[in-house]
Amino acid sequence: MASAGELFLANGYMSTSIEAIATRAGVAIQTIYNSVGNKPALLSAVLDAAVAGPNAPATVPEFMQERVAQAEGVEGVVGVLADWFAEGMPRSQAVFTIISQAAAVDPAVATLRDRRAGQRLANYRLAAAALRARGGLGNGMSDDDAAAAIFALGHPDSYATLVAHLGWSVPRYRDWIHTALLATLS
Repeated sequence: MASAGELFLANGYMSTSIEAIATRAGVAIQTIYNSVGNKPALLSAVLDAAVAGPNAPATVPEFMQERVAQAEGVEGVVGVLADWFAEGMPRSQAVFTIISQAAAVDPAVATLRDRRAGQRLANYRLAAAALRARGGLGNGMSDDDAAAAIFALGHPDSYATLVAHLGWSVPRYRDWIHTALLATLS
């Protein structure tokens, strides 16, 4: 994964070949196909690695469910979400950008982008249900609308706009998203 991630980040998705990744990794091309799959599957695996981070104890949905289950009250769940966005976006935002760019020209990557967005939205519905169970969403917001709000506020493009383009620090971004989520979901 490391070699693929480095090459995708340095050269872009379209300019990076499986052959170049295999050469960089010191493995046969067939090893990549056998262990991960085709190029879009490799990009998906790179995203998984970036999102989870080094030494992840479990899959992201598993450890996020554990964190949310331990959170007290609406503010606790919102804090878990804000911490997660501030933790995960610095590692993964560039990969999300690569996916977005490649999706414009590669239908398989467009499918990957849409599938992964659907997965995030489904996970945010679980967070919305946890918020509702703790007395949140009192403004009549549905779980689907709450999930969409979390999706929009925590979107990689929002992070890129605030941190990369406006020069915000990650702690400032974390404080902003915490405040925005709390105002929206309470």
